[in-house]
Formats: sequence, structure tokens, C-alpha cells
Amino acid sequence: MTDADTLPFEPTEQPKRRRRLWPWMVTLVIVLVLVGSAAFGAEWLARGAVTGGIRTLVVSQAGLPADQPVDVEVPGLVIPQLISGTLDEVTIASDDVTFGELSGDVRVTITDMPIRADAAAGPGTATVRLDQTQLRALLSTVDGFPADAAGIAAPDVTVSTELSLFGVGIPVGIALLPAAGSAGDLTLTPSSFSAGGVELTADALRQQFGGLADTVLRTWDVCIAQYLPSALTLTSVSVDGAEVVADFDIDGAVVVDPLLRQNGTCG
Repeated sequence: MTDADTLPFEPTEQPKRRRRLWPWMVTLVIVLVLVGSAAFGAEWLARGAVTGGIRTLVVSQAGLPADQPVDVEVPGLVIPQLISGTLDEVTIASDDVTFGELSGDVRVTITDMPIRADAAAGPGTATVRLDQTQLRALLSTVDGFPADAAGIAAPDVTVSTELSLFGVGIPVGIALLPAAGSAGDLTLTPSSFSAGGVELTADALRQQFGGLADTVLRTWDVCIAQYLPSALTLTSVSVDGAEVVADFDIDGAVVVDPLLRQNGTCG
């Protein structure tokens, strides 16, 4: 080949077309969003089914009105718990729940709640909060207790009555400290006294009124077991603001043992 036959230019290699990454990233993000939305929808449906089922069961088993507001909380993701066969924790709360003469705002927490109906749950706790009206209704079941004059003044339950001295009625105020008795009853133990507006000790009250003072110096036992399932054991009682707060331990076998769902008895 002569110089005349030489090409006027040398062929050059075409640059490789670079693939753009961003369309793939956008596609991946869209897929992840769709998968996340589907998972969220499944979780939402599962949570609704579980909490709704628990609410229906509680209303039925406790004999509550069908329209009784009952809040059910299940912390964490529900679907993994359903797969494991156990709900880690279930909290049930409702206000103005009535069991016979006992009524109050109730909050119950159960751990290790099984999905199957043939297994016991883990230990649980319950709290019942009573305002003054609810407390008076409960105390009206105690013979001789002046329930209509009962009040709440932290840390005590208060009550006023009248003792007669030489035919003259003298108003007496008593502060009663609430507690859980050894038999699981609510106990009210006198902690301070006043007569005619003057603070008195128990000894001074007895010296002034003699045997009549026994009616205000006694400890009152209030049985509440007769209104609640026997699976509940009263552990503590206190006053929080304008409410009396009773705490209970719950035997997790209550979900499988019908005897534990029956009301307790008073000793």
C-alpha cells in the first residue's frame, strides 16, 4: 500500500455507553416501599384481629355490657408473636367497671399470653382505682361502717362519726390507713383521731369515751374477694390523690382453669 492509499484518519474505538444506576435505585426503592406497605397492612390487620378478639372475650367472660369501652394494647409487632404462639404482653383497661358492689377503673396486664386455649399464661397484675363514690359503695357492705361519711385524703381514708358523752354528741374524725390484709382483704386501720376539732391519741380517746371508743379504734376488714375471680390476690392498697388504688397479682392459669375464674370467698 502506498502513501496515497493511506486512510486520511485512523479509526478510533467507540466509548462504551455507561449504564445509569439511578433508575435501578429508584426501582429498588419503589419495591421496598411496596413490600413495606404490604407488611404494614398485614400487621395492621393482624393487630386489629387480635385486639378485637381479646376485647370480645373480655366483655363476654367478665359479663360487661356490649358497649363497654375496653382498650387492648399489645406492644411490639403482632405477626412475629402470632407465629411464636405467644403474645409477650397484653394490657386491658376499662373505666367504671362494676363487679357487684365493687366498681372502679381497671387495668390488667398479662405476660406470655398463649394463642392456644390449652396453655396457661404467665404471671399478671391488675390495678383497680376507686373514687370516693365507688369507695363509699364498697364500704356500705361492711356492717356498722359509716360509709356515707367516708372520704379520701392521702394517704388515708377518712370517716367521721359521733360519740355520746354525758348525753351530748361529739363529732369524731378518724383517719384510716388502707392496706392489704393477710387474708387478702382490704384493711382500714386507724392512724389518727380528732374530737371536737382537737387531735387525740388512741389512749386519750379511750380515756375520754371509755368503751364507746372501741367503735372508732377498731380495724375494719373489707372483703373484696367475693366480687373478683379467685385468680386475683390483693397485694397492696394505697391512696393516690383522690383515689384508692388496689393492686393485685394474677395467676396466669386463669386462662385454662375455670375454677380460677369463679369469684373468691370471704373468710
